[in-house]
Amino acid sequence: MKKKIVVGVAGMPGSGKAAVKDVALKMGFHVVVMGDEIREEAKRRRLKPTLENLGNLMLTLRTEEGEAVVARRCIPKIESAKEPVVIVDGIRSHHELTEFKKHFPDFFLIAFQASPETRFQRLVQRKRSDRPKNWADFIQRELREATIGTDDVIATADYLLINEGTKVQLKREVNKVLSGVVGKWMK
Repeated sequence: MKKKIVVGVAGMPGSGKAAVKDVALKMGFHVVVMGDEIREEAKRRRLKPTLENLGNLMLTLRTEEGEAVVARRCIPKIESAKEPVVIVDGIRSHHELTEFKKHFPDFFLIAFQASPETRFQRLVQRKRSDRPKNWADFIQRELREATIGTDDVIATADYLLINEGTKVQLKREVNKVLSGVVGKWMK
């Protein structure tokens, strides 16, 4: 296996993680989205990709195959990527974080934070099938994320970006952080 730098991305839903994907692709990096693993599994199980179904499936998979199941499913995709820099979007637990660090010694974690109100508005506006229909749906999702340890992962990040501004401002900050991480790795 070729040496890879892996940059994990963590944050509560709607905090701005998707901005990393946009910037990373422009920089020529490979991107693996952990949530896609859940959506693919939902498709295999013929489940409609609703907020409730995807959330329950995420918890079910962790019960059936262990807390790091999603990370383990992503590792082959990271290893087979041709690009030397891979972004992993959606780390939600210390189990996943540990799994990635075990496989990739050059691993960095970027976390995003934004207020609940800001994140709720973003999630509603993005019009995905798993968006919250109301504040109660949003809070239910928040509590589910908390049960698997997303807040704990955010607290251990190498880099923390507060995202209360515009997409342009956020992408500028992401570019700066990714350039710094890659520069540090190249030394």
